[in-house]
Amino acid sequence: MLAINLTGRTAVVTGGAGQLGRTIARTLGRCGADVAVHFHTNRAKADEVVRDLVGMGRKAVAVQADVSDEAAVMAMRDAVVKALGDPGIIVNNAVAQYPWKDILSQPVADFESQFDTCVLHNVLMAKAFVPGMIKGRWGRVVGINTDCAPRVWPGEAAYVAGKRGMDGVLRILAKEVGEHQITVNQVAPGWTISDRAREEGSERQPDYEAKIPLRRRGTDQDIANAVAFLSSDLAGFITGVFLPVSGGTVMPAI
Repeated sequence: MLAINLTGRTAVVTGGAGQLGRTIARTLGRCGADVAVHFHTNRAKADEVVRDLVGMGRKAVAVQADVSDEAAVMAMRDAVVKALGDPGIIVNNAVAQYPWKDILSQPVADFESQFDTCVLHNVLMAKAFVPGMIKGRWGRVVGINTDCAPRVWPGEAAYVAGKRGMDGVLRILAKEVGEHQITVNQVAPGWTISDRAREEGSERQPDYEAKIPLRRRGTDQDIANAVAFLSSDLAGFITGVFLPVSGGTVMPAI
């Protein structure tokens, strides 16, 4: 039976202290990777994830940065390389949170924040970490997108605009760096069950679940499993993919 084995690999997970990011970081660790856990403000949770990873026998470090600021991302890169060496895997998961409103009511600042943390975030992470992958002739870039991007539902304009811009950047990056044996893919979750939903007891959402072919919401572990696969040698000939992990809520067509 084939297994996902990331032993000897180093990963960076942005938003690694967040609801989804912490599960991604722990899953990569269970697969054998050493992990840099990025955080913006929640150092306590990042440190908790690092302790979990160290408890698995992994090397791990918490690193702080504003992912929309070039100097901060480059400083984060230097800290990661010093602690763990050049990463071969980056998971671009961080994104700014904001209240969703219709376009006429949505503040312009929210569109700017989504551009900064979706598009610019991915550009800066590529500039910081892909050169090391090119040098090593191996790399995995995984962007966390959303099934909202193809659904284009009312009220989601700023989020969808940022994620669609991110999609364009990563598809082009896949073509630009493929010759170096670097893959670039996206995982697009639906409305996912994470620690917050479990704590609130809000896992079940019957109206939403009725619209999902698999008739259930996905979990943070479902998303992390897809990330681990795309980070592994099992996915070595897969690049440029937008992969919904949403139970069939969206089905990209040919």
